[in-house]
Amino acid sequence: MAGSAAVLEDSSVLSKLDRMLLPLERFCALLSGLAIFSLMFLAAYSVTGRKFFGSPLLGYVDYIEAAMPVIAIMGISYVQRDGSHIRMDMLVNALKGRMLWLFELISVLLMLLLIVGLTYGAWEHFDRSFDCARPFCSRDSSIDISLPIWPSKLVVPIAFVILTLRLLLQVWGYGRALILGLENPVAVPLSLTIEEQALAEAKSLEGAD
Repeated sequence: MAGSAAVLEDSSVLSKLDRMLLPLERFCALLSGLAIFSLMFLAAYSVTGRKFFGSPLLGYVDYIEAAMPVIAIMGISYVQRDGSHIRMDMLVNALKGRMLWLFELISVLLMLLLIVGLTYGAWEHFDRSFDCARPFCSRDSSIDISLPIWPSKLVVPIAFVILTLRLLLQVWGYGRALILGLENPVAVPLSLTIEEQALAEAKSLEGAD
């Protein structure tokens, strides 16, 4: 599985594009976290209502279903940038130099191919649900409280488009490292050793007292 990683920066165009995309990725990850936090309050409200008033939150399951795409997908590009997805670290860490960048490049290209296909399919799925000629612009809705489903379906292609942009930058970064034989390329996650992880943690704690 993934360990700690670092993303280097410099004055190159690639690094500038990486830094431009990062705030959007952080915002999406924040939305994902807020959705999880909100569901905690909804669960507490529903359980309290059921226990003390005999009336749980109406449409609780509908709200969970609507929030699931935000929780599961909105932060995907941010963790891809940070190298936090599950991956074969034992294999990757055994590779060095151009062989490592070739392996990473092939991996990202395969992911990019998959995500482009999924983005197209997710948009088609949203388009079938969206119709402004109908109430709330929705062709379908949830069972309990008739919550429009198209906003949740729209989250998926949006998140995938952002991930596609991130993968394109990483293809550029790994391809550049492969061609130029770079040791520490920018805009791609670089695995840290145990010593580097400890040093980074120590620096983050400086001044905490």
